[in-house]
Amino acid sequence: MKDSFVFNAIKAFKLVKTDEKNITVSFPSDSAKVEFDKVSGEFFNHFRRKVQNYAIEIEYKRDFENLKIEVMTKKKIFEKFIEKNPLLKELDDLMKFDLT
Repeated sequence: MKDSFVFNAIKAFKLVKTDEKNITVSFPSDSAKVEFDKVSGEFFNHFRRKVQNYAIEIEYKRDFENLKIEVMTKKKIFEKFIEKNPLLKELDDLMKFDLT
């Protein structure tokens, strides 16, 4: 239960490599950063060991606007599929799918 809470808090984080020694971590809210801080030490130690670069430095940046999470309903998912394949619209008109 605790792991899923931490995952949900930090799933909107975005890590960007700015150069060979710097990574920028964008986060959507202060509460999510608090949860990330609980696991970041272990995460970045493992990451540094994996890439064999112990000089990596982490910079945090709050980016509320670009990290919003959109809730995808069945209807929105279907509309995205219609954008890729317009024939689905005709199928929907014919079959009257219930996407609620």
